[in-house]
Amino acid sequence: MTTELPAPAPGPQFNFAQHLLALNAGRAAKAACIDDLGTLSYGALDERVRRFGAALRGLGLKREERVLLLMQDGNDWPVAFLGAIYVGVVPVPVNTLLTADDYAYLLEHSRAQAAIVSGALLPALTGAMVKSDHEVHKVVVSRPAAPLHPSEVEFDAFWQAHAPLARPAATSPDDPCFWLYSSGSTGRPKGAVHAQANPYWTAELYGKAVLGLTEADICFSAAKLFFAYGLGNGLTFPMSVGATSLYMAERPTPEATFKRWLGGIGGVRPTVFFGAPTGYAGMLAHPALPARDAVALRLASSAGEALPAELGERFQRHYGVDIVDGIGSTEMLHVFISNRPDRVRYGSTGWPVPGYEIELRGEDGRQVPDGEPGDLYIHGPSAAMMYWGNREKTRDTFQGGWTKAGDKYVRNDDGSYTYSGRSDDMLKVSGIWVSPFEVEATLIQHPAVLEAAVIGVNDAEGLVKTRAYVVLKSGASATEAELKAFVKDRLAPYKYPRAIEFVADLPKTATGKIQRFKLRERARPAS
Repeated sequence: MTTELPAPAPGPQFNFAQHLLALNAGRAAKAACIDDLGTLSYGALDERVRRFGAALRGLGLKREERVLLLMQDGNDWPVAFLGAIYVGVVPVPVNTLLTADDYAYLLEHSRAQAAIVSGALLPALTGAMVKSDHEVHKVVVSRPAAPLHPSEVEFDAFWQAHAPLARPAATSPDDPCFWLYSSGSTGRPKGAVHAQANPYWTAELYGKAVLGLTEADICFSAAKLFFAYGLGNGLTFPMSVGATSLYMAERPTPEATFKRWLGGIGGVRPTVFFGAPTGYAGMLAHPALPARDAVALRLASSAGEALPAELGERFQRHYGVDIVDGIGSTEMLHVFISNRPDRVRYGSTGWPVPGYEIELRGEDGRQVPDGEPGDLYIHGPSAAMMYWGNREKTRDTFQGGWTKAGDKYVRNDDGSYTYSGRSDDMLKVSGIWVSPFEVEATLIQHPAVLEAAVIGVNDAEGLVKTRAYVVLKSGASATEAELKAFVKDRLAPYKYPRAIEFVADLPKTATGKIQRFKLRERARPAS
C-alpha cells in the first residue's frame, strides 16, 4: 500500500539530529530550552550536540550500538539524545521511575555500551549494574549529587574534552535512530526501534500541520521526554519550528505545573501545554488553579488516555482554550488520530491525522461498519521497525504495513473516532459489549467524583458484572446508590456499575494510565 503524504520525504541520506541543527542554524541566540538552572540557546545546543557525539566516538562506540539515557528532563537531555543520533549511536531513553531490577533488565536487553544518567538517578543505575551481568563501559553523570567514582565522568567535562564534529554519520531515513520502551503495564516492556525519519514525520504531519506550532511558541509538556508523547511535545516538535521548550525535572503535580504556567521558571510562560486526562482532572480540582488572565496558553493538548468530554468542557470554560485530544502510541511514535485546534468534538478522539490511514476491524479481520466497535489499526510513515528481540510480538503488532494498536474504537457519522477501551478491557455484559471508558466518563460528570475506573468481575455464576472504583474530590461525598442512579439516568440501564468501591487513589503507570489489571487482581467476586 502506498499513501500520498502531505509533506516531502527525506532524501536518501538523512540524519535527524543534523536535520534539527540545520533548521535552526539561523537562530543561534534564541532559547532552545529552559530548565530550572538556566537557558540553552540553539547555537550552544548545536555545538554541544556535535561535541557530545565526538565524545561518544571517543569511547569507541560504533554506529547502531546503544547508549542508555536515564535522565530527568533538563537542558542536558537533548544534548545527549541528539549527540548520540548525530554519530549514528542509538539512544535508549528509559523511564526514570523504575527500579534497579527494571534497569538491570533494560541494560541487558538493549546491550547498552554506555549510560547517561542524572545524578539523582545514579544510585538506581549503580544498583542495576550490580545486578546485571552486562558490562557498561562508561557512565556519564549529568549534574552529579555526590563525588563520582573513577569509572564515572561528569557530563560537561565529557563533551568539553572533544572538538565539535564537522559532519554527522551518513545515516539513511530507514537506519535505526532510537528506541523507546513500551510502558510494560503487564509483562516486560518491549523495545520499539524507530528509524531516523520517524520523528521527522511526526513533526511534519502532527506538530506543524495539526497543532500549528510556530517559532513564537513556548512548549511545556507534563509528559516526560522518555515517553513518545513527551519526546514529540518537548523536543522534536518545538525544535522542528524553532520554538522554545520548557523543561521540568520534578513530578508534574498541579503545584509544579502552575509554577511554570505563571512564569516561575526563567520568567517565561508557556503558550502550549501538553498533558494527560488525569493531570487535567487534578489541576481543575485544585484550589490554586490559576485564573484565565494569569496564563499565556493559546493551546492545550491531551493524550495517553481518552479525554472525558466533561474535563475538556470545564477547561475550555475556565481558560477559553480547547484541549485538543488525540491518540498516539509508542509504536507509532506520536498522535495519529486527533481533534484540531479549530475543530474539537469533545467525547471523541477526533479525525485521522493527514498522512495516516485508519481501519477498525472485527474479530474476523474485516472492517466493521460505522457505529460498531472494532480493533484499531493504523497505517502511517512513523511506525516502529520492530520490537527488538521479540519476533512474536513484532509479527502480532506490525502486520503488512499496518500497526495493531490494542484499542477499540467506533467511527462516527462525521468521520471522527470515539474510544471504546482497550481491546482487552472491553466487557461483555449480558451478551452486550460495554466500554469501561464510557461508564468512567459518565461517573466523573458527577460533581463529587474526581476519578473513576471500571473493570469486569465474575459473579458466583461466572457472569461478568461491572465494578467501579471511584476517587472522590477533596471534601466531597457521595453514596454508592447515588452514583448508580446517576449512571442509570445517563446510559443504557445494563451499563451501570453493579458495585462501586470508594478508594483514595487508583493504580497508574508513569504516564498516568489507569492500571486496570491491578484492580482486577484485587477485586473480589461481584455479588
